[in-house]
Amino acid sequence: MSVSKVDISADGEVLAITFGDGLAARYHAVWLRDNAPDPGTRDPANGQRLITVGDIPGGVKLGAAKPVPGGIEITFAPEGLTVTFQADWLRDHRYDRDGDGSAGWLPDGAEAFTGSLDPMSVTESFGEISTDDAALARWLGHVRRYGLAILTGGPTESGSLLKVVDLFGYVRETNYGRWFEVRTEIDPSNLAYTGLGLQAHTDNPYRDPVPTLQILYCLENSAEGGESEAVDGFAAARRLRDEDEEAFRLLASHCARFEYRGRGGVHLAARKPVIELAPDGELVAVRFNNRSAAPLTDVPFEAMAGYYAALRRFAEIVDDPAMAVRFKLEPGECFIVDNTRVMHARTAYGASGGSRWLQGCYADRDGLYSTLSVLESAMRKAAE
Repeated sequence: MSVSKVDISADGEVLAITFGDGLAARYHAVWLRDNAPDPGTRDPANGQRLITVGDIPGGVKLGAAKPVPGGIEITFAPEGLTVTFQADWLRDHRYDRDGDGSAGWLPDGAEAFTGSLDPMSVTESFGEISTDDAALARWLGHVRRYGLAILTGGPTESGSLLKVVDLFGYVRETNYGRWFEVRTEIDPSNLAYTGLGLQAHTDNPYRDPVPTLQILYCLENSAEGGESEAVDGFAAARRLRDEDEEAFRLLASHCARFEYRGRGGVHLAARKPVIELAPDGELVAVRFNNRSAAPLTDVPFEAMAGYYAALRRFAEIVDDPAMAVRFKLEPGECFIVDNTRVMHARTAYGASGGSRWLQGCYADRDGLYSTLSVLESAMRKAAE
C-alpha cells in the first residue's frame, strides 16, 4: 500500500491522506503523536506504549508530512520529532469512516448465520489442526466468523477435550470442575444431566464474567435422539431489531437477572441485559437461558408488559427451526461455541437402548483470538 497525497490543515491539527487505491482518511495530530511508531513512544520489543497522554505536548501540531515508499513521514511540532508511519498500518487503523447508523451492528470479522449454514463448512479434523497451522487457523477462524466450529476425528478417551483447548488456550475452571460430564444422572444438579431436550441457550449467564467459549466433546452417542443444535444469538437479535425496533431496544436497555444455586454452597448471580450493546451500538453479547432466569426487578413498571412481549418474541425467533444448525456428534467429535453469542441446544434422547456421553469445558476467547492472530501473522510473513 502506498500514499498518493497528503495535506495538512491550516491549523496543523489534521492530516488528510489519500492512499494509492483512492481511499481517503483524516487523522488528528494528537492521535498520530499518541501512536507514533518510534522507540521513545512504543517499546520495540513488545509494542507497549511508553508515554502517557499527559506526556504529549499540549497543542501538538503537524509540522510537515510527505509520502515515502510504503508510508508517510511526519514531523511533529513543537517537538521536532520525525517518524514514519506505514501506509498499511494507517489504513487498517483509520477512524474517519461512517458508522453503521443503527444499533446491532456486528463486530469486525463476524458474520451472522441461520439454519442454512452447512455444518461441514465450519468443520475441520483433529489430526489436521493438530499438525497443520493453516488448518488450525481455519478452524479458529470459523469461531471468529460464526462463533461456531466443529471438529471430527479426535480421540475417544475421557478428558480428550483438554487436548483441543491446549491447541489455542487454557481451560477456565468453574464450580463444575476443569470439565464436566453430560449424561443422564439419577439425581441431577443441572437439567443438562438428564435426557430432556434443552432449548437453545447460552451457558452460565449467572456468571460475571461469563465463560466466553464452551466445548462439548462426544465420547459415546448411540442413544436415539440427542442431536446438537446451534443458534446464532446475533442473527436472532438482528432479526428482532428488523421486525420490531422497540422490542430490540427494550431487551438491550434493561437488565435481566440470572441465578444458579447448586450443591456445595454455590450461589451465582449476575445482572446483565439479554442483548448487550457497546455505547456505539455494536452487538457485544446475547444472554438467553430460561432455566437460569431470575425474577425481573430492573425493568420499570411502565415497561414490564412490553419487555415480556419482547422477550416472548425473541424466544420465538430463537426457537424457529429456520434459525438452527443441526448435527449429531459421533464419538471423537466436538463443537465449540462463542458463548457470548451462539446458543446451543439438543433434542431429547432415550435413557435406554443406547448411551450418550459428552464432556464439556469452558475456555476464554482472548486465548483463541491471540493464537489466531499469531498464526495469521506468521502465514502473512511466509507469503511475502
